[in-house]
Amino acid sequence: MNKIVTFGEIMLRLMPEGYYRFGQDSKFEATFGGGEANVAVSLANFGEDAYFVSKVPAHDIGQCAINDLRKYGVNTNYVARGGERLGIYYIERGASQRPSKVIYDRAHSSISEASSKDFKWKEIFKDAKWFHFTGITPALSDEAAELCLTACKEAKKQGVKVSCDLNFRKKLWTREKAQEVMTKLMKYVDVCIANEEDASDVFGISAKDTDLNSGKVNHEGYKDVAKQLKDKFGFEYVAITLRESISASQNNWAAMLYDGKEYYFSKKYNMTIIDRVGGGDSFGAGLIYSLVNKKKPQQAIEFAVAASCLKHSIQGDYNRVSVAEVEALAGGNGSGRVQR
Repeated sequence: MNKIVTFGEIMLRLMPEGYYRFGQDSKFEATFGGGEANVAVSLANFGEDAYFVSKVPAHDIGQCAINDLRKYGVNTNYVARGGERLGIYYIERGASQRPSKVIYDRAHSSISEASSKDFKWKEIFKDAKWFHFTGITPALSDEAAELCLTACKEAKKQGVKVSCDLNFRKKLWTREKAQEVMTKLMKYVDVCIANEEDASDVFGISAKDTDLNSGKVNHEGYKDVAKQLKDKFGFEYVAITLRESISASQNNWAAMLYDGKEYYFSKKYNMTIIDRVGGGDSFGAGLIYSLVNKKKPQQAIEFAVAASCLKHSIQGDYNRVSVAEVEALAGGNGSGRVQR
């Protein structure tokens, strides 16, 4: 069991029932989720000692968020209490040619207004093997960006591996601001995770001959993107997820891992999507689990993609699967037959 620390925001997730649109239904399903929290839940389900670090308000809804993480085995000892509110996001699930829609209501959330006095990073990283954050957290506020930088510095001081999912969100900050902040953070990152848009949005690095709207993916172009990222920042690994969007309900899903010498491509899955949100986080968790447990690169990318493929079949932010289930799919058991 490895101690793995994640840092970010957990939010209240509100969603109309089924595939109803906003305003079509009188009820919202209330659950919780958020990039780094999703990663922590996945890792806890994989048997790792997963810690989630954040700040939530000291009221009943903040406690509900903490309780939700605890029931999956996530350690919340370093979640600070205080501030005015828990961030909220509303999601309308897409289907067929109608895309999913997300609306954020997270301004002035507790984590966005947290300060250095809320976190004892030296204590948090004691005996840790890995630290993970996403590009969403530093986008929340200048204070959150500074906390990410402080955390990265202390992690490296203690010999902890650091991973980052670029996760650009245009509703949170501009490309110019993202490039300025993320460039400072990348010098501490060992493993960079990106999708077909993030490298372009954050660093202006694009794949050739790829049309995101048509779903066309050019493997050679993404090799070049991975190489440019590694050459620019010196990452140990660059992982790029390859999503071919046929519709909101049907995607082809694969990924690539680059170690500076070889490019490792996973098998491709044709997915019928139940819930896409959290798909990238489940990939990141699968990759972290694989690398911290010394899996070979090809095994690592296959495990990460299989974990994420399964997540797309599960409603909610969290990936509620076991290592055995992921390994079965990665090993070729994708028939969906009843397990008796």
